[in-house]
Amino acid sequence: MVIGMRLSTAILPIHRWSEGRKVWQRAEELGFHAAYTYDHLAWRTFRDGPWFGAVPTLTAAAAATERIRLGTLVTSPNFRHPVTLAKDLITLDDVADGRITLGIGAGGNGFDATTLRRSDEEPWTPRERADHFAEFVPLLDRLLREPSVTHEGEFYSANEARNIPGCVQRPRLPFAVAATGPRGLKLAAQYGQAWVTTGDPKLFEEGTPAQSVEAIRGQLKKLGTACEAIGRDVGELDKILLTGFTPDRPLESFDAFVDFAGTHFELGFTEIVIHWPIADSDFAADEKVFERIATEGLSQLG
Repeated sequence: MVIGMRLSTAILPIHRWSEGRKVWQRAEELGFHAAYTYDHLAWRTFRDGPWFGAVPTLTAAAAATERIRLGTLVTSPNFRHPVTLAKDLITLDDVADGRITLGIGAGGNGFDATTLRRSDEEPWTPRERADHFAEFVPLLDRLLREPSVTHEGEFYSANEARNIPGCVQRPRLPFAVAATGPRGLKLAAQYGQAWVTTGDPKLFEEGTPAQSVEAIRGQLKKLGTACEAIGRDVGELDKILLTGFTPDRPLESFDAFVDFAGTHFELGFTEIVIHWPIADSDFAADEKVFERIATEGLSQLG
């Protein structure tokens, strides 16, 4: 396996646990570095089918596995509060014995943005989401590091919020910050142990793989600029690419994945996340190809 490149999977929370347990355990057996799940109330075409909560799912997965890292891709302020989220994460990191990564982003316009709103309320604008995120991340950072936190902000309050004993991982569990705009990239540079991208969404349907690579190269350059602005070495951050949202089709064949992984490794990515196959969906894939990619894909690079 190429040093500096890891392969992980995203398992959507659609499985009843009698089946889901087998999926998460199989992910560990296949040798994935990490298995993540989405943290949404509902999501796109899966809205009318089974969709379970991310934190309980990850807690069950932590109890059913031993080595694989676990986490969210991603959690957002759309329906989370830093105080209650911190308590859940400390508990989850304890159950997992220090194997949790928090993928976190500003959120979008989907069902998460409207489910808790009255019918006459508009969802947050992109600026409002960024405003909430800018307060959410620093407060969550404090809540996971400090035994008692008091905060009175524009959007969030905490009155002597106790978080004892804190995370198993010290000083706290790692943040993987999903961001492409300047404010989000600043948060990634300041608080992230990793940065996450799905590429440029404008290129998904009509762009080319070459255009996608150039767009991602531009995102990486902006991340470097954000790190430089605060005196941080961008090399300290892991760079995570969540696949499935670029014009590429890396799970189409084993060779397609090797080419895709090689290209993005050269860009500077340290982790690629591929979706666990779901039949009759955008994440449909040949399971034999998927398992070969899991066990051999990165060994073909270099």
